[in-house]
Amino acid sequence: MLNIDTLAWDKMNGLLPAVVQDAFDGRVLMQAWMNREALEQSLETGRVTFWSRSRQALWTKGETSGNVLELVDVSPDCDGDCLLVLARPSGPVCHLGTATCFSSEDATRTDLSFLAELERVIAERDRDRPAGSYTARLLEAGPQRVAQKVGEEAVETALAAATGGRREVLDEAADLLYHLLVLLRSKHLDLPDLVETLRARHGG
Repeated sequence: MLNIDTLAWDKMNGLLPAVVQDAFDGRVLMQAWMNREALEQSLETGRVTFWSRSRQALWTKGETSGNVLELVDVSPDCDGDCLLVLARPSGPVCHLGTATCFSSEDATRTDLSFLAELERVIAERDRDRPAGSYTARLLEAGPQRVAQKVGEEAVETALAAATGGRREVLDEAADLLYHLLVLLRSKHLDLPDLVETLRARHGG
């Protein structure tokens, strides 16, 4: 449990640097500043809020763009003078429209980043339903059709594992994983829901 009173507020005139990390894929999204009020408001509302040094005012991420950061957890470092903020972004974090505020996204990419990006693309196809999109067509057909495709891809993956080579197994497993993500979306579920279920099964 975070104890706000034990943080080193006096080191930098009541401010602490806050590094924001994607709670799902581990990417570093941005860095900003928090004072006590910003931290308290973040914890109370579940929306990440910072202190703007230029405007001398509180600002909640996404209050104008809609790309809010849903707070998952806040942890201080060993000296209590820096905060690690775990959050779930609802859209691009940077005001330039990129996923992170760092110039090189390769520097913040993790092995899970592409899965998270693929899930976001599937969500966009579901929302926008662009003409000619296979994903949109699948989602329009409904969960039963998507479930049928998952079954077909599962059989093909199993056959590849039994009789095929490495490349064939990877290709079929990739098809299976993609269709499974579409199925989750069709049932209004996502990868964090799946991870939470796995974590609960394995004792946290």
